Order: sequence, then C-alpha cells, then structure tokens
Amino acid sequence: MLLETGQPGAGLKKITDIKKLHLIANGVRQSVVKMLHEAKSGHSAGSIGLADIFTALYFNILNHDPKNPTWPGRDRLVLSNGHVCPVMYAAMAEAGYFPKEELMSLRKLGSRLQGHPHRGSLPGIENSSGPLGQGLSIAVGMALVAKRERKGWRVYCVCSDGEHNEGQIWEAVLLASKFKLGNLTVIMDRNNIQIDGFTEDVLPLEPLAEKYRAFGWHVLEVDGHNIKQLIDACSEAKKVIDRPTMIIAHTVPGKDISFMEFITDWHGKAPGDKESTTALGDLEEERKFYGSESGV
Repeated sequence: MLLETGQPGAGLKKITDIKKLHLIANGVRQSVVKMLHEAKSGHSAGSIGLADIFTALYFNILNHDPKNPTWPGRDRLVLSNGHVCPVMYAAMAEAGYFPKEELMSLRKLGSRLQGHPHRGSLPGIENSSGPLGQGLSIAVGMALVAKRERKGWRVYCVCSDGEHNEGQIWEAVLLASKFKLGNLTVIMDRNNIQIDGFTEDVLPLEPLAEKYRAFGWHVLEVDGHNIKQLIDACSEAKKVIDRPTMIIAHTVPGKDISFMEFITDWHGKAPGDKESTTALGDLEEERKFYGSESGV
C-alpha cells in the first residue's frame, strides 16, 4: 500500500519569509524574459504577471517534493491556460525539478519544455494543456477522485479570466459545487486581457465573484502580486470543507516591465534584443526595492 500522508522528504522546504518569496518571484520573471527571448516566441504578459502566484504555490502553498515528483501524497497543480507555462517552468526549475540551464531550451525541437506543457515529458507536470477551458474539468476530476478515495492531498488549478468565455468552464463549476469539493482551490488570473483585447470588450465577464457565489463556491479576491494575501487565501480555502474555493487574483499583465504592463499586444509576443535588455533592467530595479540580502 502506498503511503499517502506525511512529509515527502528533504526535498520540500516551505519558505515563509515574504521578502525572500518576492525576490524569488523577481528571479522567475527574469528567467521568463530570458527564455522567451531565446525562443523568439511565446506568451510574455500573462507569464510575467503570474510570477508571484507560482512562487507562492511552489515555495509555500503546495505540499510537494521536487526530488520525488510522483510522490502519491503530493498536492496536484493543474495549469489550465497552458500558454503561460514559461512561468511554471521557471518556478519549477527554481524549486529544483530540473536544471535551470534547461530553461533556455523552451520551444525548441526535442525539448521537454514545449510551448504548452505535456504530461509525461517533464516530471512534475500533472496535465497536458493547450485548448483553453479544459483544465478546470481535469482538476474537478482529480478532486472528485481524492474525495471518494479519502486521500489527504489537495488539488489546485490555475486558470485565466479569458477562459471563462468557454462553456466547459461553467459545466465544471457546476459539477464541483454539486459534489462539494472542498479539496479544490482554483486561482483565476484576473489580468483583464486575452489575445483579442481586453476581456470586458471581447465578452464581458463581470460580475465574476457574484457568479461563482451563485454557483455555490466560496469566493475570495486578492491582489495577485501580494504573496501574503495569496498564502492567506489558500490557508482559508483549506478550512472550507463543504464547497470549492475560487480565488480571484487581480494581476497586472507584464508586471514590473515598463513597456509591457496592461498592453494587450504582449499577450502572445516574445521580447526582442532591445526589449529583453530593457525588461531585465526594469526587473533589476524592482529587485532593489526588496533588496538582495537573502542571497536569492
């Protein structure tokens, strides 16, 4: 019988120092810029905007072990909007799932780091994702299995606001509510942009919080760049056992990069030589705000 509870081993070390977590997030953003510049393609704005969320997940919230990525008792993290996988890869490499040097192979032939994640190619990837709107259904299925089999692990799903144009999202929302999946926490990247422009111009989504509450979910809204708020929200979600939790994380696409913030054109574009230099300079300036005493 496989061990389903307890600590996975020495590979897991949760960081509680918020300043250090913000420094890690800054490093993740810099890695994303370098990866996309090297690949000459990919999705910049969303990936960079999600750095704080993925840092909070991999370095504090998730119960996981990079040295034992198939540990049965691990929490499952489902990425629904797979095009932002550069930030996931960067956070995973920082956590120790694979060498950071491999990040530069993004989108290259034969690389384990493709433009959308592929389950089975890279240890620690729980689902293949490409078509938008499907990840929440996958997460609901995992959470349902865990509940029925009385497993102790939780399911986390990161999804986008633009995905809520898809009907399949709302089918999954209904099912999660019906089965009272208190072991499911979803974090929505509410950055207000999608490939065709601003979400409220393409297909208005608001009032999102009220909609989720009407569907029977526990709903929290946070600043998606405030790591303490993210950690606290996920802690609160663990205490809600009779319904799933939706955390609406308000983020800035292209966060901390002067020419990229809130510009919809950067949804699916990689930085060129000059843009990469400027972006890394902006991020270095932001790093000074937190300081580098921690040695991150």
